[in-house]
Amino acid sequence: MTVLMQELPRVGKLEVDVRVTADVNVSAFSARQKVNAFVLNEISYMMHAGNPALVLADRILWRVPVVLSQTSRGDIGQVGQIDVDVETGQLLVAPQLVSEIEARAAALAARSASSAAG
Repeated sequence: MTVLMQELPRVGKLEVDVRVTADVNVSAFSARQKVNAFVLNEISYMMHAGNPALVLADRILWRVPVVLSQTSRGDIGQVGQIDVDVETGQLLVAPQLVSEIEARAAALAARSASSAAG
């Protein structure tokens, strides 16, 4: 499990004292399954979920990478990430996020195809 912290100071002393309480109703495994189902049904059968990381932000989330794969080459690379609320299981997906994932996937697939041909 990984905990990501945002907005750390660039220099100087850092002291972190964290106490967080939440009902984890959605496991990392379940979050990954939810993202897999969403990506397959809403974006592309050529993408899948990676290993979730636990993120402490304004709420506690599973951050699940979205990975582009090709049958002939396997995993090509990460093209985005989808957050899943640990308490409710809600996927935090805006239409803009889906468009960004599709655009990154298209660019990565094009680069992959040109490097394979060369």
